[in-house]
Amino acid sequence: MNTTGPADKGLRLIPFHGLRYVPERVGSLSAVTSPPYDVVVRPDGLHHLESADPHNIVRLILPQAPTPDERHRQAARTLGRWLAEGVLAADPEPALYVYEQRKGELVQRGVIGALALSSPSDGIVLPHEDVMPDVVADRAALMRATAANLEPLLLTYRSGGEVTGSPGVPGTAGAPGTSGAPGTAGAPGTSGAPGTAVTPSTPSTPSTGTPGTAGVIERTIRRPPLLATTTEDGFSHRLWSVTGHGDLAEIADDLGHHQALIADGHHRWATYLRLRDEHTEPGPWGYGLVLLIDTARYPLQVRSIHRVLHQLPVGRAVEALSGFFRVRTVDGPLPEALDALADATTTGNAFLLAGDGRFHLVDRPDQELLARTVPVDRPAAWRALDATVLHATLVDHIWRIPDTPEHIAYIHDTAAAVDKAERDASTAVLLHPVREEVVRELARQGVMMPRKSTSFGPKPATGLVLRSLAPGH
Repeated sequence: MNTTGPADKGLRLIPFHGLRYVPERVGSLSAVTSPPYDVVVRPDGLHHLESADPHNIVRLILPQAPTPDERHRQAARTLGRWLAEGVLAADPEPALYVYEQRKGELVQRGVIGALALSSPSDGIVLPHEDVMPDVVADRAALMRATAANLEPLLLTYRSGGEVTGSPGVPGTAGAPGTSGAPGTAGAPGTSGAPGTAVTPSTPSTPSTGTPGTAGVIERTIRRPPLLATTTEDGFSHRLWSVTGHGDLAEIADDLGHHQALIADGHHRWATYLRLRDEHTEPGPWGYGLVLLIDTARYPLQVRSIHRVLHQLPVGRAVEALSGFFRVRTVDGPLPEALDALADATTTGNAFLLAGDGRFHLVDRPDQELLARTVPVDRPAAWRALDATVLHATLVDHIWRIPDTPEHIAYIHDTAAAVDKAERDASTAVLLHPVREEVVRELARQGVMMPRKSTSFGPKPATGLVLRSLAPGH
């Protein structure tokens, strides 16, 4: 991202006493972790996680009770009990945490800490999606009840040439590495994935002389980690603490020159800001738990979030599109149908409908229809987004479906979306990923994408480190 000027105008990440599971008190670290709350497929995924271990973090992030108020109270009671029983314990020193995820050749590393919450007008943290007020209200109530940040947001920034200064000075570009060997700063295996950022083309040999946050990460991962585990999705996770004054100062100086893009966690960011405004005195509520990734070194994959239209059978959905879009049945299985979708998106808006055992490719929208239904008060890049056309033209105008949980589900996993539509005799709408450059450019312009337009990943596992907001922690 562009520099924001002096260090006090950029990101400010401070150490905290991380709350972590005590390994001797749980079956395994992998059994107590969870995907982020909004990625858990309910009820199947929820029940699976609850049965994995009685202390699985899902009991805090998605507590189950008859009413919202009781759910939040139950989460607070559960957290209090786990702290009293020693299931969770605070680290003795305040720290930032280096976090690594690895699967095959894909390696991602970043820093977890408590980020000073800035106002939207400051341009330090850039959202790119709108949020649902009811979700923000629910997350805020849960955070008030537990007085804890239960899972980090995923934020990205870019070192590269977008930061002013000379190479070798903290906060400047330095020499980004691309190697994937242990102890290096690379992110191999991601540059060819659809919608991902481009891996830097100039490799470098890691050394302890690398400046800034990257240098601290390189030095830190040479030490034994605080924890290491492999989750059932095949990702290995390692966590280290950073407590040294010199390392913390180096990270602070580097990040202070950057702004960040919210990759995942818009509702939690909006929750942080709401609760910050409720607590006017300086203190822990002025900060929020985040994971910061430098995508110049570790490009994220950008995937789509799909829709399942609960009360719309595929036959009715296809029939309503007649005369407005071209609709063709394409061959499966799912990967081949997604390839057909990817090809179609090179020439314009396209969608893949599923739910009746077949795949229907929807493309070539009527341009006069788009002109009538897509708002004209936004940039051309926003008007051309598949998610924009899906909601403005298909959902609102043609299908006339309310955008409420009773009518539309947002599902990250492609196969899960298709399976759910087939079980419920409803319609899954599959989308192709948006390019990361489009997301960043719209965010720089202050333009919000339709909500649930993108899914950046890999996402941090929930449950590896929490942050208490209670006095004395």
